[in-house]
Amino acid sequence: MSLSGALYNAFSGLRANTRAAGLVSTNISNATTEGYGRRTLELTPGSLGTSGGVRIAGVIRHSDPVLVSDRRVSDASLAHSDTMYTYSKRLESLIGESDTAGSLVSRVTAFENSLLSAATNPASEQRLENVATAATSLTQTLNALSDEIQQSRQNADSAIADQVTTLNETLARLDQINGDMVKASSTGTDVATLQDERNRLLDSISSIVPLRVVERDRGEIALFTMNGAVLMDGSPVEIEFSEVNAIGAAMTLSAGDLNGLTVNGIPVNSTETGMFAGGSLAAQFEIRDVTAVENQAELDAIARDLIERLGPSGPDTTLGATDPGLFTDAGIAFDPLNEEGLAGRIQLNSLVAPDSGTVWRLRDGLGAATQGEVGDGRLLQSIAAALTEATVPSSASLPSVSRSFVNHISEYSSSVAGTRVRAENERSFLSAQNTALSELELSKGVDTDQELQNLMQIEQQYAANARVMTVVDELMERLMAI
Repeated sequence: MSLSGALYNAFSGLRANTRAAGLVSTNISNATTEGYGRRTLELTPGSLGTSGGVRIAGVIRHSDPVLVSDRRVSDASLAHSDTMYTYSKRLESLIGESDTAGSLVSRVTAFENSLLSAATNPASEQRLENVATAATSLTQTLNALSDEIQQSRQNADSAIADQVTTLNETLARLDQINGDMVKASSTGTDVATLQDERNRLLDSISSIVPLRVVERDRGEIALFTMNGAVLMDGSPVEIEFSEVNAIGAAMTLSAGDLNGLTVNGIPVNSTETGMFAGGSLAAQFEIRDVTAVENQAELDAIARDLIERLGPSGPDTTLGATDPGLFTDAGIAFDPLNEEGLAGRIQLNSLVAPDSGTVWRLRDGLGAATQGEVGDGRLLQSIAAALTEATVPSSASLPSVSRSFVNHISEYSSSVAGTRVRAENERSFLSAQNTALSELELSKGVDTDQELQNLMQIEQQYAANARVMTVVDELMERLMAI
């Protein structure tokens, strides 16, 4: 080999060593950077007509597309489960545990106990006031639960709007990166940084909807949901959603009161069986249109059962057929055709409201013209008995089985608690699965110990190439001196 050939070989090696050392430095500094892929230098033998050496063919970005895809699907499943768990946990905390003061069950128990206490001494105005206070606390708890359920639906509607905005903005950015990738592939520019940014963006929306990424020519990607909706293929779609200002108990998607998703102006199925199913976006629709609606319907049915037990056909014989009973629908008689949202409107009859001065009507009847025998506690006993009597509820939202009012409350509380337990178990499993996939993905990322070993090898190779250049320089000086 000629001296010039040896010098060229050593120079090409130094150049490759310098670039490789820079990549190692970049790998180590980004070891914990989200979406970063480990880089290595791709080298090829020197081209024909040279004395050998090495040529830098490019930079290789290492990743496991199958593992990344599995982890992103897991991100979506975990986000869906976490959203459902958060809702069920919130509702359970508002209902409260049965033995906790202020819980729904304890409110019913306090109302029953106040009736029994007043029945033992019906002449005591204080005990009658306690009945009115306990009844008011019960209605206020039902009102608060109803308000919270509707607020959860409103929050879900707002979250859908925010997530749709995030999807559209991210898809627009991914489309720009697709264009940059095409330009880079045409000029031979390193695309590893663009790939990092693209992966970061994909990860940012992987929890909203489960993604399927398909590689296209020249570095472009197409993006689909796991259920087949096209998000980007050549150009991104436009996902649209209109948020509503306030959601009431009677407002539903099927009735046209609420909005679903549209893709490029075409309505799509927004339910758990639709093309966007599986992530946090679908979970918000499930809360808004299914779960919270069912919770509200059961709560309204319970409120209806309470009103009807103590209404005109109940123990108070002083009531007329159209008179409001002990509990009313916002102060008026309950209309069976207006059950939706009843739990948010139920109130104690103002004739026996606390501090009204007419709580004696609890003892003598709401329709009584004057006070009766102060020692007569039969009506109070009958009201208490009506609460414990097993009857078939009128509402279709409750099972057609004879149960007491207390049993309806207990079963509702238990049902919500059971839903929370199931959601928590699913969330724990999916969280463990997601953690395992994330750790496996990280294990295939930057290993700082290995990178330091690589750096030591690069230093040795650099020193060897530098030594070759020094020797060549010395030989050329001797030749010039001859």
